Amino acid sequence: MNVVDSSAWLEFFADGPNAGEFAPPLADRASLIVPTITVYEVFKVVCRQHGEDAALQAAALMQQGRLVELSPSLAMIAARISLELTLPMADSIILATTRLHDAILWTQDEHFRTLPGVQYFPKQ
Repeated sequence: MNVVDSSAWLEFFADGPNAGEFAPPLADRASLIVPTITVYEVFKVVCRQHGEDAALQAAALMQQGRLVELSPSLAMIAARISLELTLPMADSIILATTRLHDAILWTQDEHFRTLPGVQYFPKQ
């Protein structure tokens, strides 16, 4: 199972230098888990930078994976992770979702760089 965080989705959509690193987990839709917080973050950035039509297209592609909504139990696990690792809210929700599904987290976000189960690619 794979979780692709917001920074990686945005890199892929922008066809940035690391886009190719994130293509394999994004292409494997049967193994792709998508926390709804990533849909929020990606939609917001794409809408601001490229307009609502592009943001809707991005969100539609993201929804081809298995969406995971923020439940009360997931929220409490994420809050504990946030306190333990001093992560921002969205990052803790993404990491909690990754751990609950025994998935690999694909990211460019330095917060996750040293954590187990993370495929980290530094921003170029």
